[in-house]
Amino acid sequence: MQKIRIGLMGFGRIGRQLFQLALDRERFEIAVISDIGQPEILHHLFDKTMGQDSDVTLESNYLVSERGRTRLMPADHPNEIPWDVFDVDFVIDASSRFRSMQELNPHLENGAKRVILSVLPEGDVDQVVLFGVNEASASAHDRIISAGSASTTATALALKIIMDCFAIEHATMTSVHAYTSDQALQDYAGADHRRSRSGAENIIPNNTPALHWVQQVLPEVSGKFTAYALNVPVQVGSMLDITVALTEALPDVDRIKDLFIAAEENVPALVGTTNDLIVSSDIKGCTKSLLVDLQGTIKAGSKMVKILAWHESLGHASRILDIAETYADLDATERKETSS
Repeated sequence: MQKIRIGLMGFGRIGRQLFQLALDRERFEIAVISDIGQPEILHHLFDKTMGQDSDVTLESNYLVSERGRTRLMPADHPNEIPWDVFDVDFVIDASSRFRSMQELNPHLENGAKRVILSVLPEGDVDQVVLFGVNEASASAHDRIISAGSASTTATALALKIIMDCFAIEHATMTSVHAYTSDQALQDYAGADHRRSRSGAENIIPNNTPALHWVQQVLPEVSGKFTAYALNVPVQVGSMLDITVALTEALPDVDRIKDLFIAAEENVPALVGTTNDLIVSSDIKGCTKSLLVDLQGTIKAGSKMVKILAWHESLGHASRILDIAETYADLDATERKETSS
């Protein structure tokens, strides 16, 4: 099987998780990482937060492991990185800074064959792929792709599992989300009033782009879905509180629980269930997109059900690599058809 060579822009939490996961997946080779941080600090952060049991060392401007050598390059903008020199198949932009076609195009102009954005885009891109929901829509002609977000994928996946068996009248999702790197530790004037408050001290109500993108990916819920977010002072581990109104009466909540248990059997890498009385810190290290809390899945009235489900960013990083594999397989198929 042909190796997939990755260029990674941004070595924050998602970037470090991608690197850690790629080390354990033989098909991937991370050739170069672009980040403005000093190599010694980047290695230190990986070692302390991700790689305690790894053999990754720093040699000059390279991260070195049994899997090979990864070049560290200081760059602040996509137009500064010569991806063609490193012959990468994909650039994964995990910087969270560049989200539009215009901002991401320089990756392609500098030699990247395809770009996968680790967050939801601003404006249109060639494709938004929520793995486990709509990866069948991927095309070999796509060049700039968004992998969505952890909460968007988890929400769409939960709704898809339900809608495969039940018609819904309306669904509401509240994302109870760990604080993010763009939030201030102290009160500091920012883009809006609430996000100017300390992320370490407050529960902060927030709009979520999942509202738009879930309806784009699942047009059957268009006009039937509302969503909101609460950023809470937790570092790792997020929860979805989903309420679904069905068109017909639900005889027993076990019907809904059984759907998720069956999904866990069918796609165990993506969906899990638990009867344990877990809390947010217990989700750390989970590579699934969705962990359904069966204790928190309850019937509310004859046609309404509430579902609690957990996720963390490691699951999202795993899906980004799954998306890269999907496109690599499409490219391989296209090459085979062209040569035959």
